[in-house]
Amino acid sequence: MISFSAWWATEQAGGQAVSLSQHTLDDLPPGEVLVKVAYSSINYKDAMAITGRGKILRQLPMIPGVDLAGEVVSSTDSRFVPGMSVMSTGWGVGERYSGGFAGYARLKADWLQPVLDGVSPRQVMAIGTAGFTAMLCIHTLQQQGVLPGQGEVLVTGATGGVGSVALMLLAVLGYQTVAVTGKLADHDAWLQALGASRVMDRNLFTQPARSLESETWAAAIDTAGGAVLAGLLPRIRYGGVVVACGLAAGHALNTTVMPFILRGITLAGVDSVMCPMAVRQAVWQRYLPLIPWDKLASVTHEVGLADIEAIGQRMLAGQTSGRYLVRIDGSLDNE
Repeated sequence: MISFSAWWATEQAGGQAVSLSQHTLDDLPPGEVLVKVAYSSINYKDAMAITGRGKILRQLPMIPGVDLAGEVVSSTDSRFVPGMSVMSTGWGVGERYSGGFAGYARLKADWLQPVLDGVSPRQVMAIGTAGFTAMLCIHTLQQQGVLPGQGEVLVTGATGGVGSVALMLLAVLGYQTVAVTGKLADHDAWLQALGASRVMDRNLFTQPARSLESETWAAAIDTAGGAVLAGLLPRIRYGGVVVACGLAAGHALNTTVMPFILRGITLAGVDSVMCPMAVRQAVWQRYLPLIPWDKLASVTHEVGLADIEAIGQRMLAGQTSGRYLVRIDGSLDNE
């Protein structure tokens, strides 16, 4: 009988308990495809799940981990055959269904997609949900007509997974970017190396703002929400676009309609969880070839399965930067 390590979340009085323990395939939920997991990654949502902050895990007991990539072991769906490299991001995996912080995962076939030719499970998990969200944000900006040369694009939460990948891709595409961070002293040069034209202190955006401030930026990718989003909206140029994809600074938005009705700006939301498969595939195919792998490698930290809880604690305390790639024991990646 196959035995493997997994982070296992169970219900306890007043919350949940999460521990690293041994399991068998019988502990996995039903699904058409069994995957031997090679790599996962740690996103902000994973940090909340593994530490019990917020109500991320909806159905206990279960295995956290919203991302996974590895090799098909068995399948009852003709789209996937043993030996195929596959990946999964979103679809409620790691929230409502057992996910990637384990040696094996059993998933519905509709939640999987083949790893694109020329890249490995390790590489796609270095991107993961955070990087895919960054791709979706840039895709949305371009769909809304925001082009290079129209003005600076603001990126908040710039040292995080979404922000750092967004900076890299925007630079490759020719955009001028401004990185916003609360870690200014430690990460100024780091952010400029990723492609930021300049770096600004996040605290400048959390001060009370007038309904309309000076028109400064053509667009923004906001991972923070809360006061940060409220502070940048009055500063977007006429006809500009703000893409919102996170709430690290809070879910409430205290703002006015003035930027929308007097400057015609657009506030567009991005959701990577239930994004339709056709859009997913198009976005991966469009932006994956643009990834500057050397820069991504410079901000990627590879850790083991046992390290996830400690990294999650640090992430929620604002003590991490870049991407956290999780190497599952017995990795299938030959890179």
